[in-house]
Amino acid sequence: MIQSAARRLDRGIYFALLALIALSAVPYGTVEPWWQALFECAVFGLAALWLIEGFLSSSYEWSAYRILLPLVALALFGLLQTIPIGGDGDPSLGVGTKVWQTLSADPHGTRLWVARMLSLVLVAAMLLRYTSTHRRLSSLIYLVIAIAVASALFGLARKTIQHDAGFILPHLLPGFGYAQFINNNHFAFLMEIAVGLLLGLMAAGGVRRERLLIYLGVTLLLGMSLVLSNSRGGILSMLCQVIFVAVLFPTVSSVRATSSKWVRLVGTSRVLRTLLVVCLVATVSIGIVWVGGDSLLGRLEVIPGEVSSRDAGARWGDRRIDIWRASWQLVKAQPVAGVGMGGYWTAITAHHDASGEMTPQRAHNDYLELLASGGLIGVALAAWFVVGLIRPVRRRLRSNDRFRRAATLGALVGFCGVAVHSLVDFGLHTTINAVIAIVLLAIATADVAPEKQVSSSRSGSQ
Repeated sequence: MIQSAARRLDRGIYFALLALIALSAVPYGTVEPWWQALFECAVFGLAALWLIEGFLSSSYEWSAYRILLPLVALALFGLLQTIPIGGDGDPSLGVGTKVWQTLSADPHGTRLWVARMLSLVLVAAMLLRYTSTHRRLSSLIYLVIAIAVASALFGLARKTIQHDAGFILPHLLPGFGYAQFINNNHFAFLMEIAVGLLLGLMAAGGVRRERLLIYLGVTLLLGMSLVLSNSRGGILSMLCQVIFVAVLFPTVSSVRATSSKWVRLVGTSRVLRTLLVVCLVATVSIGIVWVGGDSLLGRLEVIPGEVSSRDAGARWGDRRIDIWRASWQLVKAQPVAGVGMGGYWTAITAHHDASGEMTPQRAHNDYLELLASGGLIGVALAAWFVVGLIRPVRRRLRSNDRFRRAATLGALVGFCGVAVHSLVDFGLHTTINAVIAIVLLAIATADVAPEKQVSSSRSGSQ
């Protein structure tokens, strides 16, 4: 009876989690405060059920969550940034009155960031716990691809038939954003992740030959949608993903004993690999220019002005070079502990040398914003997380299971796109993109057992 209830909770929690991930993509990618609050409440509710299921099944394996310790430490560090540490007296407030200070420039914003981070950690923990079979791993992958395809089709519909404000969602304006996203760059993040998964699956032999053309067609659809969104960072990231797959191709093909002769030849020849990379990049670049047209070329032409150090005209301070320069001054002012996770938008005003009409909310570089918000401590915790990923990912890439190996490679290619795009944008601040990045983490590192093995273990426990 208890085991039966535990199994029902197991399935219920997993599919509820998948449904929550899918629904979070709908309302502008979950960026409005009340949608974020609903998402976090739903996650904490599922986490309570997870605790009950673990108690009933006696299946807690804390070692599986060791990879999440740096993220938990980062959230705790965020809490420390909100603790009052004392201050000086303020005569304007009365004799003996003290103004308490915190490391964070915006303690309330930092607490909201901590809640969001803890909800993402819980999503990661539950995915690592319940992505236990090949069937669930494949359903997780197909969920990401399905969300991306639905968003791409919605974006194409908006681009072709929207003429007035509001297109199903009321805040969608013609010519602004793409698909359900207010910011077209945030849409590109989602496309990069799905394209990475598809490229990895196809390159590592995780797709049956009779389905290869279908996967290739879906990849072209998502790539075309990314180009039509006119996201320059997204286009650069997609090119880097193609190169990344080509560079890793020898590693993938070397463990595939059943690879065809030409695959093994390309995998062992540096000259052929170089030619392959050049041809792929050239082909993709030509396709990008052809699909993007004049609007994309116009967006590309303004890049030198955004990164040039010379001032031209009024000092609006909205160019990336201006924001990066101000962010670096902010880093130098608080190098060790930062200005608070979520406190960047408040602290940057003291260093943003411009007219004041345009105040940056983000650094347009997630690495620089992490350094400004968390200081060297925050960067060290992030580096701990990245280093902790290496061992489980390498183990999955060396797996004898072709599909498991292909899924891991796809997750890595998705991470590659996100890592490159994060140099010039802040797409991970959108909830759906952050959640999908967590899904990539689960795809790359989850301990997946064969379906038969799981079924036999369950029948033996009855």
